[in-house]
Amino acid sequence: MQPQQFDRFPASSMMTLTSEKVDYDLAESVGPDLSLAEALGDESIDTLAALSLEYGTAQGGEPLRKLIAAQHSVAASDVVTTVGGIHAIFLCGAILCNRNDHVLIQQPGFPLTQSALAFNNATVEPMPCRFDSGYRVEIEDLTKRLKPNTTLVCLASPQNPSGVALSEEHITEILQVMASHSPNAFLLLDETYRQADYGSGDYLRSPVNTDARVISTASLSKCHGTPGLRIGWAITRHKELRQQLVNGKFQTVIACSGLDEAVATRVLEREQELFTDRRKHLKQCLEMVANLLEAHADALDWVRPDAGALCCIRLNPQRFDSHDIKRFHDELGRQSLRVAPGNWFGDEEHVFRLGFGLLPAEQLDHGLEIITDALKSLR
Repeated sequence: MQPQQFDRFPASSMMTLTSEKVDYDLAESVGPDLSLAEALGDESIDTLAALSLEYGTAQGGEPLRKLIAAQHSVAASDVVTTVGGIHAIFLCGAILCNRNDHVLIQQPGFPLTQSALAFNNATVEPMPCRFDSGYRVEIEDLTKRLKPNTTLVCLASPQNPSGVALSEEHITEILQVMASHSPNAFLLLDETYRQADYGSGDYLRSPVNTDARVISTASLSKCHGTPGLRIGWAITRHKELRQQLVNGKFQTVIACSGLDEAVATRVLEREQELFTDRRKHLKQCLEMVANLLEAHADALDWVRPDAGALCCIRLNPQRFDSHDIKRFHDELGRQSLRVAPGNWFGDEEHVFRLGFGLLPAEQLDHGLEIITDALKSLR
């Protein structure tokens, strides 16, 4: 047999987030992870013992879909559960992003999203949203890039890696120019971080109930602290597209794990109780990061996030060159601390994503001291 070259799934440096442990993980974008007991609350784990491990339905269990639907002001029939949010995006790509189709995707962004949408050889065009403009989608730039064969515009709100959200007015403008220039295109909004606000509980409303061209995807991984459940969803009011999502789910994974869906249902039933402490934690940690930036304003700048346990920080380009950036990351590595370099997301080399929600506040504080020491070593 001749040697074969396999390159369908290129290696991703982001795999280190799950395969390599560090003492201070400030690269992750999740909040504190829940234990199974914390997720279930006062419901005994023994209740799961009677759960039948049969196949679920391709669309997903109705109790879970009802809870998701209530958060988005849609019908339960509009919801399709998936194996994490990335499975929802993969299915959208399989349905809407085929050869000869044109797709616009926000950059920087979650790299797995671009891979999922390019899987069927569509032309996936990055749409730059840069640090200096606050990672905002520029309507004029979007308008220039839209084509008659554009089938999907993929954005995240709040965005990964910056935590910057789109306003309702901005989304309305985006849909208007799409209608004029790409009338057959859908708008996919990854809303994974939407509910991770900083204490107010007054989080952004999803626009998925306002227009049948909007697809909302999300999961329980980030805001709810249960990435190990692998439960996500896609929501659309477009009947034919929704049926394609159901068909595609059945033909890829058949159904989600019934055990995962049962625990996910319990998590959403207890959502407000769980969010109270999580939002306080995120608020406290965000202010700790803000204090770091204030203390080192000559060396660091940031775009303050609207939501999520993540933000983008930039080493001053006027002071630090490529050699300094390497030294900075090397020094963090020697202290067993990890941040996410900007090139993971298609961002400039001076930028890194800081995840401030995973660690307890006291550990985060120590991690920020390590960053301070690394900055001093550059001077």
